[in-house]
Amino acid sequence: MLSIQTNVSSMNAQENLRMTNEFQARTISRLTSGYRINQSGDDAAGLAVANKFRSDVAELSQGVRNANDGLSTMQIIDGGLSNISKMLDRLKTLATQSASSSFEGDRATLDREFQQLKTEMDRQASNIGLSNTAGTGNRYNKNLNVYLGGGGDTTTNSGVQVDLSLATDRVTSTALGLTGQTILGGDGTTFSAGNLQTGSVTANQTFNLVVDGTSVTATIIGKSGQSTTDALKQLNDQIGSYGVRASIVNSELTFFSSKSYTVQSTGVASGLVTGTDFKLSADVNNVAFTAANLAGIGTNGAAAGNAKVFTVTFADATTRTINLTNVTSYNTAFTTLSTQLKDNGIDVLKDTAGTGFTFSSATKANFTATYKDDAAAAAAAVGGTYTAAVVSNNTKQAEAALASVTDAVSKLGIVQGKIGTAQNKLTYAIQLAQSQITNFSAAESRIRDADVASEAANLTKAQVLSQASMAALAQANSAPQAVLALLRG
Repeated sequence: MLSIQTNVSSMNAQENLRMTNEFQARTISRLTSGYRINQSGDDAAGLAVANKFRSDVAELSQGVRNANDGLSTMQIIDGGLSNISKMLDRLKTLATQSASSSFEGDRATLDREFQQLKTEMDRQASNIGLSNTAGTGNRYNKNLNVYLGGGGDTTTNSGVQVDLSLATDRVTSTALGLTGQTILGGDGTTFSAGNLQTGSVTANQTFNLVVDGTSVTATIIGKSGQSTTDALKQLNDQIGSYGVRASIVNSELTFFSSKSYTVQSTGVASGLVTGTDFKLSADVNNVAFTAANLAGIGTNGAAAGNAKVFTVTFADATTRTINLTNVTSYNTAFTTLSTQLKDNGIDVLKDTAGTGFTFSSATKANFTATYKDDAAAAAAAVGGTYTAAVVSNNTKQAEAALASVTDAVSKLGIVQGKIGTAQNKLTYAIQLAQSQITNFSAAESRIRDADVASEAANLTKAQVLSQASMAALAQANSAPQAVLALLRG
């Protein structure tokens, strides 16, 4: 039908041109944005899924950053532990050196470095946050938690989590069992009381000794006019080869030894050697510390608490305590002890070797002297046998320190193992998260991103259709002109 009022062909051409223009606009938008979905209407369902994937990627990306921060923390701790491990190696070297008798003259120097390394170990433990001190030195007294995400219901911990508990792990010298360890001194001296017959030397005086487990019998054969020097020579000739020496101190017979020994005397309780009287001290109140090597008196801390305190306890239970905390030399120890014990009627004498002391009471005061928790003690009682369990060398502390350092290495290894395990867990967790980020991003891309090749073809198609629609619309708009031709005819 030929009509003037309604140009249906033009209307159809206009509608097709409109749709072509819309199609071309969407194509251009996709090509310029790179996304297939630029608004919800483009693909509502696809947009919802793509947004979920994008959210997971954001969560995992932050999780990877968290894990890398955790790895950085672990690396800081691990670096500190590695340095402490090197210091333990040096401590073990020093202890091994000191345990050798060939380094006897160098033990003070070795121990000085030993103690300084322990102090530095405590400082570095505080620096990396694994000490018992407040502030940064105790920063890891709680669990460390690193959340990486990974999708799922996080309220039920379905995401990936890495926990590291360092609440009880400390790497100070105390925590590693090195408190009080020294490689300088010996173990001190212990004495116990027994029965020593009271009286003076008789014409035939027999002494029974046990020296380092060997029984020794010595007899003084008294005779008229015999001097104490003669009697002493008889005794020393018999016991000297066993490492025990007898001498006269303050007119009393005293035994000295660097070995463990027990001495008893037997004989008639009364009667004197004709000539010069020669007394055997009834309370044997002279005790030698010759083998204790008190050169280490100021640094030996094997017995914690009172390792540097010398105590004298008298029969009436009164005590005299002498603080030797700052005493680091033999001569200073001698001066301190002799000065403070003189008022109590106790004399302190240096031994001939210059490494130990003799404690003597002219009034036969009943007293006990102690030093260290491992009981370097002597009891001076009327009538007694004295067994001196004396260390015969100075390697005991070094050997004990060597064992402690070996144990400390094991303890440190446990902490290093925890750190290493946490590092590995974080590394594997990061690898998983990176893989998930890649997969989620690929899934989102397949939904959201534009296919450029396809959109380019669509743009060409839209351009051709637009041109065709424009030409067709021109023709449709010119169709009513045919009515005029009819009217003119």
